[in-house]
Amino acid sequence: MARRSRPEPKNQLIYTQQHLANERTYLAWIRTGISIVGVGFLATSLHFTMGVIRNQFVDIFTISLGIFSCIFGLTIIFSATQNYKKKRLQIINETFYPSNMHITLISSMLAIMIIMVIIYFFMIM
Repeated sequence: MARRSRPEPKNQLIYTQQHLANERTYLAWIRTGISIVGVGFLATSLHFTMGVIRNQFVDIFTISLGIFSCIFGLTIIFSATQNYKKKRLQIINETFYPSNMHITLISSMLAIMIIMVIIYFFMIM
């Protein structure tokens, strides 16, 4: 089995700022993913501990919102890790390719989550 060779880092000291910026961006995405998971837990726990009128449909919708936010947070974390590795190789190879798929995926999932939260607020009114 042939092993895929990695490009040799060519005097990477001149690219230190780019590597550090890539790491800061990665850590910001990780914090965002953790926050999204926290929002899901918060929404679910507040719903079940608040004194609102209980409805089975609203309860199921709230659990779905919590599960979706966990999946969304994990998606952000895995996507950020993949994007970090790609950008690292791009810095080493002195190339740049925008992260269109990553941004589109995260934006679409965020829009879905916001719509779910809005629907939830209308359902408990």
